[in-house]
Amino acid sequence: MSEVPGAHAAPAAEFPARRLDRWKAILGLAWPLIVANSFWNLQMTIDRLFLADYSTEAMGAAVAVMGVFWTPMALLQQTAAYVTTFVAQYFCAGRNNMIGPAVWQSLWVSIIGGLLFLLLIPAAGFIFGGMGHAASMQRLESDYFIAMCFSALPTAIVAAASGYFMGLGRTQVIMQINGVGLVANAVLDYCMIPGKLGFPKMGIAGAGYATAIGTAVAALYGLVLVFTDRQRREYNLTSGWSWNADLLKRFIRFGLPSGMQWALEGLAFSVFLILIGRMVDGSAALSASSIVVTIMMLSILPAIGMAQATSVLVGQFLGEKKPHEAERAVWAGWQVTIMYILAAGLTFVLFPGFYLSWFSNQRDPELWAKVSLLAPYLLMFVAAFTTSDSVNLIFSFSLKGAGDTRFVTIVALFLPWPVMVLPAYLLREQPGAVHWAWGAATFYSMVQAVIFWRRFVGGKWKKMSVIN
Repeated sequence: MSEVPGAHAAPAAEFPARRLDRWKAILGLAWPLIVANSFWNLQMTIDRLFLADYSTEAMGAAVAVMGVFWTPMALLQQTAAYVTTFVAQYFCAGRNNMIGPAVWQSLWVSIIGGLLFLLLIPAAGFIFGGMGHAASMQRLESDYFIAMCFSALPTAIVAAASGYFMGLGRTQVIMQINGVGLVANAVLDYCMIPGKLGFPKMGIAGAGYATAIGTAVAALYGLVLVFTDRQRREYNLTSGWSWNADLLKRFIRFGLPSGMQWALEGLAFSVFLILIGRMVDGSAALSASSIVVTIMMLSILPAIGMAQATSVLVGQFLGEKKPHEAERAVWAGWQVTIMYILAAGLTFVLFPGFYLSWFSNQRDPELWAKVSLLAPYLLMFVAAFTTSDSVNLIFSFSLKGAGDTRFVTIVALFLPWPVMVLPAYLLREQPGAVHWAWGAATFYSMVQAVIFWRRFVGGKWKKMSVIN
């Protein structure tokens, strides 16, 4: 196999002093992650577009399911992905022989967790039957959830493989892995949702199975890249496959809280969306929210790419015992991110019709008329939400890159329920309830961003490490 560019990349001895040079340095690491996350988001958007063309109700059901599905999936995926920090710190501490064993602990977690995920399939009817949505919506939700459960194992493996390359700073490889998954999923969406090229017409279930198969293709490609890597012997990738109790314990100690943060926030947001579906005219409120959530993900995932880059640099510089260089990298990442997200948010306010045109469906003109009236106002909330959430992402990822995962999890456990979910519940029967709910969600994002910023500037993370 030809050598991947940047195969031996390591952080500079010092992060650049000039602001423009710092921006260039962080973008050099982040842009493949931004593209990779955009691929993942584009994959989800393609799902939504095919489903919107198939049925507006199916699109609304898909977003409701993703809220429920994402809670356990985030726990598994983000726990597996925490191998990034282990690899980054081992690599820059010069302990290359521990990289392979760390990757294998992530793979063991992925395999066990992915198989356990299938146990949720028999509970699909019970889960969605208790949400209070219309019967037709419940059937769509159950079908999609069952299909998506098969994507859990390959999704976790993709996270483990990507974490290996990310920790080494070889972010272009992650772009390749996600690109393979995007193409496979898009082709299968075209075939399986409407029933083309000899495939049966599977509707929303087809979208779920297309995701599962497409992700499996990406996982297989990622594993091939990992285990044919030129550094596989130096890093003990082929010989470090055994169960390492001490390393696994540390991996779970730091990685599980990282996954819990995403799972807890996903759970809170799932309940938030369920409550929106129970509001007066809930089908329109949920469908409009589904559209703006899809658009929000399109805008925020590039910020996640930048946050991932700052997390990698924090891990690498702490591995080299250079916390002040890590701090410089984080502030550079924040500066670039805030400039981008403000520009993106402005387009939501000025050009809402452009975004809504992607999802237009006249098969149910009465429902679409309500959705098209609600969505532009919700996009205003999304513009503010994404601005504060980008700050939240940069600083929370940076804290996790140092190993401060427990604090991040505590915030995710206690903050969203009283600030975001409870107002949505109390106001669910009031006029304009969906607007009040999204206002509460925006306020929650702002409060969380301030908390993580304060934790970061406090500096406790500078003395942390995940490796012995």
